[in-house]
Amino acid sequence: MLKGGLVVNVTGPAELYFKSHDINSTAQIWVDSISVQPFTPQEWKSHQDQSIEKQNRPVPDATISVKQTRLSFPFGNAISGYILNNTAYQNWLASLFKYTVFENEMKSYFNEQTHGIVDYYVTDAMLQFAKSHGIAVRGHTVLWEDRLGHPTRFRDFPLNRSEEYRQLTDSRVNSVINRYKREVFHWDVVNENMHHWFIKERIRENSSAIYYKKAHEIDPDALLFLNEYMTLEKSSDRRASTWIIWEIREQGYEGPSGIGLQAHFGPMNLPYVRASIDVLDSVKLPIWITKLDINNKTANRLDQIIRELHAHHAVQGMLMWSAISPERCWKMCLTDQKFNNLDTGDVVDKFIAAWTYSSGLEGKTDSDGYFETSLFHGQYEATLRFGKEPILQKFEVMPNGEGKDEVVAFKICV
Repeated sequence: MLKGGLVVNVTGPAELYFKSHDINSTAQIWVDSISVQPFTPQEWKSHQDQSIEKQNRPVPDATISVKQTRLSFPFGNAISGYILNNTAYQNWLASLFKYTVFENEMKSYFNEQTHGIVDYYVTDAMLQFAKSHGIAVRGHTVLWEDRLGHPTRFRDFPLNRSEEYRQLTDSRVNSVINRYKREVFHWDVVNENMHHWFIKERIRENSSAIYYKKAHEIDPDALLFLNEYMTLEKSSDRRASTWIIWEIREQGYEGPSGIGLQAHFGPMNLPYVRASIDVLDSVKLPIWITKLDINNKTANRLDQIIRELHAHHAVQGMLMWSAISPERCWKMCLTDQKFNNLDTGDVVDKFIAAWTYSSGLEGKTDSDGYFETSLFHGQYEATLRFGKEPILQKFEVMPNGEGKDEVVAFKICV
């Protein structure tokens, strides 16, 4: 029997022939039952798996435990500068979250409280705390279209001094992004530019596109967000739509973009929330929930909205807006001042426990040596106990991009 194989990287007619190198032989060579079979990469791998299966025996009734080592769905909480001198606050946050955003400490009115004196001391310290605990930071915010988002001295800046205002704005963009480029993974470049137009009125109509381009030039690794409120909360707000995305594209910015949805809920309309995300998903940009809270502090409502947002395939991450200060939280706290859970904190803990399988997941292989379970996206370690030594194998459950169930198969040979 002759057997061989070849890889062809072109398409077209081909001839297959056989040649004998024994030129002195008088024997006649006959070829029979010639077969040429094509294989896709998936079929080839399937044959490899089948070959392995023939050589191994199933391990029935073996104990398998599954532990998540990292959650793929980013879930975090805002922090304030109060965390820098509060060890209990630091320990509480670091034990629960791997993503954060600064409540005020990266905003222009905080960084430049005195005209011409830019102070990043607190911001630097907060960033260092986050880095030391492996916590990723969103950059919020570079500029703010809302008049009240500016330092007090600029809130009544005259419309007829546009060049001076542009220089001040350029200085802010260059300063904060150059300082924290590659330190944050998102930038809210021009915050709330669907509802407000303070910057547009003083520079030009396409100022958002100008500063998104500038931000991308300075920090090309960060994803640049349009961060807006009332996109989910109220169906009566007609300003919150996809039009701003197309407008910025038409004005010249075509770089990486994301949609940040502030989610400051009072009464909730879950069907509207779901439909709104469906509409926003039509532009095929990453969607994050950047500021989630509820103003009536009802734990049941928080449970409902977290469940709804996490279940939507288009939502790629979620941050709570529950930074703690000595006096208060903005709308919703998760703990009291001694970091004992409130009802809202219990809700958050419950979801984290469910998503990370913190209580452990264990089962037995069946008679064919298989163990099946359902897992959230993330990185895992599976331990098989059979015989003297446990066997560890790592694997990852990744989104398939279609909202469908994903089957992850792995083998442990003993």
